[in-house]
Amino acid sequence: MPVGFEEFTRAAARAAAPAPQREEPITRLAVLGGGDDGRLVAALGLAHEAEVKLFSAYGAEIDPILEAGGISLRGAGPVGHYRAARASKPASPCIELCTEIDTAVKDAQVVFITGPVHKQRTFSMVLAEHVKDGQILVLLPGRTFGAIECAWLLRLGGCRADITIVERQGPAWWHEAKGSSLILAQTGAMPAGCLPRGRERIIERLSPFIGDSIPMDSPLASSFADLSAAIEIPALCLSGAGLSPGGPEIPPGAEPLPANRSLANLIGADQQALIDRLKAERRRVARAFGIRTLPDDAPWQALFAGAAAGRGSRPVPDLALARRLMRDGVIASLAPLVSAADHTNIDTPLTRALITMTETMLEANVAVAGRRLDMIGAESKSVDEIRRAVDSLLGGRD
Repeated sequence: MPVGFEEFTRAAARAAAPAPQREEPITRLAVLGGGDDGRLVAALGLAHEAEVKLFSAYGAEIDPILEAGGISLRGAGPVGHYRAARASKPASPCIELCTEIDTAVKDAQVVFITGPVHKQRTFSMVLAEHVKDGQILVLLPGRTFGAIECAWLLRLGGCRADITIVERQGPAWWHEAKGSSLILAQTGAMPAGCLPRGRERIIERLSPFIGDSIPMDSPLASSFADLSAAIEIPALCLSGAGLSPGGPEIPPGAEPLPANRSLANLIGADQQALIDRLKAERRRVARAFGIRTLPDDAPWQALFAGAAAGRGSRPVPDLALARRLMRDGVIASLAPLVSAADHTNIDTPLTRALITMTETMLEANVAVAGRRLDMIGAESKSVDEIRRAVDSLLGGRD
């Protein structure tokens, strides 16, 4: 039988010893996941002269990196080609590719957990046997309740190490894969939270690898600041002759400029009306949980939609990535919000409707795999009880 919510939070609070006062430079990184997010973090690590080990059990992820001899970054950011090899001690600095997770994480100061939600969960469970005191785990992206779920899975796996978990709500750079290269564009400072509470200084130290962040009071606050699915799903799924188009007006017979092809320009007046209601639902639930520090609507949306064009524009994903964003959006953003709302008297009709619509398009009931507070033993708790328990988990204040 899994331990209850109070037992979990009390144990986590006991384990939440103050971080060491002496701050060593972050020079040893492990990156779990060889997808685009993982490749970006690995390249940024090498760009900042860190030792980087990239773990993936999939040849489909490792082989293209080996064939290209590394990872290339173009566009904005630290442009260059960053070597990668299987050799454990290469002659020159490079990203070491690993197929054994213990090899990747055993000497790392920071372990980045990347990829879709199902992989993040798998990594969290497997890491329970490998992490040790002083290590930092970073979820990219954390979405809603990512750090709390990660801590719960680690505990269920028997982890008792004094670690720190950071969740950030987006990548260091918007990126689009072109062959073996990643084309980068500037992002804004994304919300980030730290577990246990009181170690927020770590977020700033991670900025070379995750970008500038907005440190939130706790992972509960950074979770409610997750607007990813509320932007991505309406933008990617709702278009056509019956909806107002986004972006600049295009004369009849003309083609849109490639520079104007961005996620933000997929959002017209009709999609915006839906997004505004989704933001309002999330904000109301957050207030019920005592979170009143979410950004104002316009800058909040801009963090996740990116700029309409030019520097800072977020690329439109291809079909495969769009489907993954839809799936992860339900599992790790929309379903958790509904779960939180179920502990309040607040209804979230549009969020629920968006889940149903997305599941219909995906032809899968993905919400059953969603992050829910009752999965960590909070099904019978009031909002105040959950908030106090989470504050305890986060090393919080009474």
